[in-house]
Amino acid sequence: MKKRYIVNLTPEERASLEDIAKRQRVSALKRQRALILLRADDDLTDVEIAEELEVGRATVERVRQRCVERGIAAALDRKAQENPSRPRKFDGVSEAKLVQIACCAPPEGRTRWTLSLLGERLIELKVFETVSKSSVQRTLKKTSSSPGESSASVSRRRKMHRS
Repeated sequence: MKKRYIVNLTPEERASLEDIAKRQRVSALKRQRALILLRADDDLTDVEIAEELEVGRATVERVRQRCVERGIAAALDRKAQENPSRPRKFDGVSEAKLVQIACCAPPEGRTRWTLSLLGERLIELKVFETVSKSSVQRTLKKTSSSPGESSASVSRRRKMHRS
């Protein structure tokens, strides 16, 4: 059967994919997809690629199709969900409010903010009706902040990571 989606890589694209395939710190999925595209460029059949890389033939077909239709970057990365099962709780405004609260002085009688206290404060301020400690924790982690941590200590920590 004649291949419908033919992968033709430029020398630069091939070098980039070979670099991804050799890199240590890259996801297994990305490495596998890079190898599929490299083998497809070598004119191997989907069945040969699937056997060599121990993946399903349909996987090879999908990666090849995505590369031809949407480009190499789309073929390597996971497809973003169009309709996630649960929308994100924190947006930019609520994240900023959380960081603002976390960077100010803790409540009376406390030495620092806890995740529970931060969640309760967000509810008191009517930012959310409910919010879990894990949502607060993930958002603080994403913004490189932690309860009770001042902005000066965040700056110091960032400078230490850069050196």
